[in-house]
Amino acid sequence: MTSSRAFLLLIFLPFFAFAADETFPQPPELQRDVDFWTDIFTLYGNDEGVLHDNQNLAIIYERVAMPEKLGRRERQRRVEKRRKTLQSILRSLASGKRDNLSAEESRVLGLWGAGVSNETLLTAVSDIRFQQGLKERFRDGLERSGRWRNHVNKEFSALGVPIEIAALPHVESSYNPSARSHVGASGIWQFTRSTGRRFMRVDHVVDERNDPFAATRAAGQLLAYNYSITGNWPMAITAYNHGLGGVRRAMREFGDTAYVDILRKYKGRTFGFASRNFYVAFLAAKEVDQNVEKYFPGLVAEMPTDYSEVILPSYIEVPGLTKTLGISSKDLAKHNMALQATVWQGSKYLPKGFTLRMPAAEISQSLADAVSSLPADAVFSKQLPDMFHSVARGDTLSQIAAVYDTRVSTLVALNGLGSSHRIRAGQKLRLPAAGPAPVAAVAAVSAPAPEPAVLPQAEPQPEPELAIAEVTPSALASDLVRPEVAAVQTSLLSDPSDYSVRSDMSIEVQALETLGHFGDWLQIRTQRLRDLNGLAFGTPLAVGQRIKLDLNTVDAKLFEERRVAYHRTQQDSFFRQHVISGVTEHTIKKGESIWILALRKYQVPIWLFRQYNPEVDLHKVRPGVKVQIPLLTDADSS
Repeated sequence: MTSSRAFLLLIFLPFFAFAADETFPQPPELQRDVDFWTDIFTLYGNDEGVLHDNQNLAIIYERVAMPEKLGRRERQRRVEKRRKTLQSILRSLASGKRDNLSAEESRVLGLWGAGVSNETLLTAVSDIRFQQGLKERFRDGLERSGRWRNHVNKEFSALGVPIEIAALPHVESSYNPSARSHVGASGIWQFTRSTGRRFMRVDHVVDERNDPFAATRAAGQLLAYNYSITGNWPMAITAYNHGLGGVRRAMREFGDTAYVDILRKYKGRTFGFASRNFYVAFLAAKEVDQNVEKYFPGLVAEMPTDYSEVILPSYIEVPGLTKTLGISSKDLAKHNMALQATVWQGSKYLPKGFTLRMPAAEISQSLADAVSSLPADAVFSKQLPDMFHSVARGDTLSQIAAVYDTRVSTLVALNGLGSSHRIRAGQKLRLPAAGPAPVAAVAAVSAPAPEPAVLPQAEPQPEPELAIAEVTPSALASDLVRPEVAAVQTSLLSDPSDYSVRSDMSIEVQALETLGHFGDWLQIRTQRLRDLNGLAFGTPLAVGQRIKLDLNTVDAKLFEERRVAYHRTQQDSFFRQHVISGVTEHTIKKGESIWILALRKYQVPIWLFRQYNPEVDLHKVRPGVKVQIPLLTDADSS
């Protein structure tokens, strides 16, 4: 090879490295970020962490010992003490100081390089972040992943999802099925309740987010859906954390495949540290996952469990089944994590249609044989009625009424609630099946409560003796400081619709919206919106139309929050009744209308059709255009 050809090869090596993996591209500019997370996963232990710059991950200020025996307050104090020292040094350097530096000042300046500007150093003062090491946790996740890896590969292959994405739970949960996040996400794939309900059963009897088998298929469906909207895997994976709406806005601003610009420059309102780092953390997890011997020599993954399974043909009492099998309810719960505390407490039977599992080696007969041999007094044709509901943080009366298919007014009457309808976490509400409460009990329940009706979301916890729910921060979140860096999970992660207000104070009209809605959210008369947009009285709004807003009373942020809350309520209500079981492709024929096609042939609401086809103009669709139709089944809530 001539020297000139060798020189050209060296120049283009970064390009070749980028192009070598078109599925999961890794531009050279992102290498420092991938290296950072690789070190967090394999170099830094759980009893330590690093203080680093949250924009330039190549800047590691120092390693901080963080023994697990330390209390949270002491851990917080230790980090804050070092942060303040570093901030003082950065401020001094940002003032222009370059001579007579102390050893610490020289070290910090050296990290940034002699040519660093004062402006960069001043910005860095507020960008110091602590990240705990995850080496042991990651290693444990690699071992645990063996239980479900074959299942993940099978499901993802069937759905057309790259099997390399099996590395994603290392970032989300370390493959811990008991993982619960501070924002209400659950299971190895960390689904929120609202996103989980799109693809799984999530209610007070069964929560399939906690079943690695059901949740894996749901994760594959969600990832395949994200890819169908974004067209590439980096953005599909980013959307898993940040949501499709925000990712599509970033792609419109910088370009569909401008990965570096999006991850470095996009300033979306909720596009924080976790969202910016989700894809690069995945790349790091994939690197470790595919080279286990390099990073964790001698590690042996657990083997998959050989399960005996049965789809329950009836409602079954737990004590009767466990007695027949010769096992405890704790043993049964360990392998059927989707079942909620209501089942183990005895207020609900094992539900009909549920896929029950037990390791074949732990029982003397198959589950199918055991179920078929149950005595008549352990098998039932109907589920036990709901008698009471324990209020969890985040519950509202309207949500509770929707879960139990009743009215808010009925709950108010049964529980003697006051006109404010206030409820509090931990309170027990009577449900219709329990009948009216005694007068004395009603008087006690109606006492005013200090908590507001709408409280922050939290997950109901199973009985501790049956399943220990571990609150596990994701790899992207420090569990000591800066809680805002945790993954921003919203209830509209799978909705690609743009609910934002543009800089010209205009919005795109979405399905289910009217001028009346906009007037209510803006606290103005609808006539003002008609005048602003030249709309005659009675003129309907068209989905996709842009209209201008009057933001003199309510600012854009509050308007967006109210708008998203409305759509969240509508979508949550729908997915309490329906589950997306698959997707089919339909080629538009001459004379076909999107409205008739979606609503009559496939029974899919327009807003959901549009989520699967966000680029399709509903009013100008042409023959030959291929559209994606989500297939719906009724949610089983028995």
